Amino acid sequence: MPVRVTATHMIDETVEEISEMQTHSSSVVAVKAARALRALTDREYPTVEDYLRSLDRNSSALRRANPSHASLHTTQVEIVRTVSDADPDSVAAAKELTLDAIDGVIDAVESAKDRAAERAASVIADDETLLTHDFSSTVLATIDDAVAAGHSFEVYVTESRPRFIGRKMARHLSEREGVDVTLLVDSAAGHFMSEVDRVVVGMDCIVDDTLYNRVGTYPIAATAADQDVPVTVVGSAAKYVEGAFGFENEFRSPSEVLREPAEGFDVANPAYDATPTRLIDTVVTDEATHEY
Repeated sequence: MPVRVTATHMIDETVEEISEMQTHSSSVVAVKAARALRALTDREYPTVEDYLRSLDRNSSALRRANPSHASLHTTQVEIVRTVSDADPDSVAAAKELTLDAIDGVIDAVESAKDRAAERAASVIADDETLLTHDFSSTVLATIDDAVAAGHSFEVYVTESRPRFIGRKMARHLSEREGVDVTLLVDSAAGHFMSEVDRVVVGMDCIVDDTLYNRVGTYPIAATAADQDVPVTVVGSAAKYVEGAFGFENEFRSPSEVLREPAEGFDVANPAYDATPTRLIDTVVTDEATHEY
């Protein structure tokens, strides 16, 4: 007898998958979660109130699956609020509103990177040497746009221990004409900072006066500030949130840091660190350029 797959079961699977998507960008996670809510429109509900409760409950479960991703939080809140605030008079109308809201946030997330990159490209246009940390598809797109406009760069890329995601950034950049790439161990950023015109990084989110990004961002920003090197952060406006969003850091497996078991000591492996925005000069999003 075939097993019936319910909407709730499908969303439960997405919740579990999102909780494991630790190296994916927050925009990828946000889009996946938004698409998961489409499953609710295939179920039958006796009243509009029942549907709205189900939408809110499942959206909350998706947000809890990865509380460190602001894009996930803001897009889910946007979908639920759009449907609820419209005060639909039927379940069919509520479902139609849900599908429209999902399409709207997905389009916004997927286009935000391109708009932010286009805006940020003009910020870095007069620089010759950049330093970046981790892998950011928005930073990559920013450099691509600047190169397409006729600029060239030398770029220092930190490895971003312990997962070495910066190596991916270095490989991608090395394929670009007009970009000379040097890969650094994270702790060497200070050694090379005097040669750098600008630090350019992506962001997981900015909450009030704090940038949360891949661990290692804070010491790089502090070193840059000490040497009067401007720091520019690039990302979608959906990652620029206010205090209603409570960022929760992830602490990953010690095996990422040390392959053999730790005997007689502990291993701490936080995924993100908190950088005060006073150390940042510019935040560029798809909607605006914020000066600090």
